[in-house]
Amino acid sequence: MDTQIKNETAIRTSTAQPTEMKIEVVVIPVSDVDRAKRFYVDLGWRLDLDITADENYRVIQFTPPSSSCSIIFGRGVTTATPGSAPGVHLIVSDIVAARAQLLSQGIEVSKPFYDAGGLFHHASGESLTQGLQPQRNSYGSYASFRDPDGNTWVLQEITVRLTGEPDGGPLRSVNGLQDSLRRAKAAVEMEGRSTTAAMQPQGVTHAS
Repeated sequence: MDTQIKNETAIRTSTAQPTEMKIEVVVIPVSDVDRAKRFYVDLGWRLDLDITADENYRVIQFTPPSSSCSIIFGRGVTTATPGSAPGVHLIVSDIVAARAQLLSQGIEVSKPFYDAGGLFHHASGESLTQGLQPQRNSYGSYASFRDPDGNTWVLQEITVRLTGEPDGGPLRSVNGLQDSLRRAKAAVEMEGRSTTAAMQPQGVTHAS
């Protein structure tokens, strides 16, 4: 009987939907709080709060445009070394336009680059090639910039989202990744054609 109850519990646990979890905040270590604040204001991010509880504790929160995830920095909020935040990715639909806008705001941004291996960019710089991804594949083109402390931000161009394997499993090869991108792109194009067709004026039949 005990074995049966345990098995039924295991089945219920395995089939239950995972608890919803969303990334809410990324903590950025900085050395000069006011300098960092000026940088993110100039970047055009929304200032959500700036609260000082005492001389050792100050919390500042910014949110990038259209993002559901915010950043926090200040005093007494992290013990990480200032400038040590690795490349947090900022997703854009047009990396050329996003980079041009940042440059116009006085932000130093790298030239676009991509990974010649067709996957996520290598941290060592291996296989990185300057320029936009030749086919302008979604997920394929990057550019980066740093805040005054050296915390790195990476722009990544995403125009369609991955669909995964047809059987619902995870992608396990570069070829599978490329096939998934082709399927996603085809689905978006088909949806666009359907929307365009639906918007066309319908013929009117007049009774004689």
